[in-house]
Amino acid sequence: MARATTPSPPGASSRASCSMGRALKGRPRLKLWVVFGGRVKFGEGRAELLEAVERLGSFKKAVERMGMSYRAAWGYFRDLERAAGVKFLERHPGRGPGGGTRLTPEGRRFVARYRHFRTGLDSLVERHFRKSFRD
Repeated sequence: MARATTPSPPGASSRASCSMGRALKGRPRLKLWVVFGGRVKFGEGRAELLEAVERLGSFKKAVERMGMSYRAAWGYFRDLERAAGVKFLERHPGRGPGGGTRLTPEGRRFVARYRHFRTGLDSLVERHFRKSFRD
């Protein structure tokens, strides 16, 4: 299920012509969710959170940076893993380079595929927008 509104890709034109003879200053936005089990949504915010977990090596630090509640975020990922049948996160006890929380290989693949899918849609939407609003 896809719905429509996130930023256009960087460098994408924000102007298209309009039948009134002047440039249209708007730009398309697309909001996309992958829905599991009819209720658990995965979209841009969750992808960014998983990328932050991978970059920081800490679920707690990633959640804080995103301004989310740790408990709510952990509960969401527990529900997502059950609904999607994908284990996204793995915990490694201890502090330092070997400790913390990271994405599983399957979680990294899922995020990469989501990004690839998302980028393709953004390009398609931008092209269709320019075509639809040209003179």
